[in-house]
Amino acid sequence: MSEVNSDATRSLGRRGEATRQKFLEAVETLLEEGTYRELTVADIARHAGTSPATFYQYFSAAEDAVLAVASATVEVAGPELARRIEGSDWSDLRGWESSLGVADAFIALWNGHRSVLRLIDLATDEGDQRFRDVRTQLLGAPANAFVAVLRNRPDRRVVDPLADAGVLVSMLAHVSAHIDGLQSWGADGAELRRSMARVVFLTLTGQSPPGD
Repeated sequence: MSEVNSDATRSLGRRGEATRQKFLEAVETLLEEGTYRELTVADIARHAGTSPATFYQYFSAAEDAVLAVASATVEVAGPELARRIEGSDWSDLRGWESSLGVADAFIALWNGHRSVLRLIDLATDEGDQRFRDVRTQLLGAPANAFVAVLRNRPDRRVVDPLADAGVLVSMLAHVSAHIDGLQSWGADGAELRRSMARVVFLTLTGQSPPGD
């Protein structure tokens, strides 16, 4: 992939920001309809209601706009997930409601940005370091929040908070990414949510979830 055009990094006025945002919205919509390899500058410009010449004032190639969409999504999503974890009450059984809330937050993120998050995973698996950095940014924020909660667990029985936090975010992200397939396989959506919450609750509180 090429580097972002230097013009795209200049200070944009309100009109320029609005135009750039149109391109990003067009990319996200087009990603829902096909793969990023099928994206062309002409398609993006047409969908944004402008011209390829205008596109090149902001990006050097279609791939650069795709990376910008991924980065913009992660810059918002990662901190939001972290705040949900850090701002929750993990004491006693209140932690169960917090665990359900965390599961809901991950599921909602993937439901709302599935095409972009799938692209991040695909490009990362193909060895694109820039997308690997984006995925690390996305999962690193909630992982660090989990680490903070684990280090404050009253029983202090956590052997390795980093390992536990890594497993939690990996599980939550993977299940959220594949929840449609799991439901097609026969798993109930509500029970998948509860299963995610059970793992979170047990790991963060050291207690058995309610009903277990």
